[in-house]
Amino acid sequence: MIAIDGRDPTPIYAQLERGLRAAIAAGRLRPGDQLPTVRQLAVDLRVNANTVARVYLELERAGVIETRRGVGSFIRATSSQAHSPRERDRRLRAFVTRVLADAEAAGFTIGDVVSALRAHHPSSRHSSTSSAGIESGRGPAAAGRRERVRG
Repeated sequence: MIAIDGRDPTPIYAQLERGLRAAIAAGRLRPGDQLPTVRQLAVDLRVNANTVARVYLELERAGVIETRRGVGSFIRATSSQAHSPRERDRRLRAFVTRVLADAEAAGFTIGDVVSALRAHHPSSRHSSTSSAGIESGRGPAAAGRRERVRG
């Protein structure tokens, strides 16, 4: 299920957490699946049981797994919920960078992109983007403020 690379400079607990999250994201572990006990996984991976216990506790705090006393630990998160907040932020930044680069190449402004997103996803029409410095790009006033999308 999970492999630990002793030559990898990444700490073992981080490799284990990343491996479990990746298994969930890939669908190899699904909500409701039972994880091995801390002791069993530690034996299987030849790591300290405290390391496995630390990872289980962190994943439980993050809502990725749940532990039922006397029963075991179970997957709670779906594949889309399995990514760590840091990984999710990294993926979102990469996605936004790609969108902005494509928009710039096509000659669209940020306002054009935001307006198109709002039109495509009606539930986002009432959310405010002014705090993020993003303007709608609609109307004559906005036309004067338009500038090319910068990466």
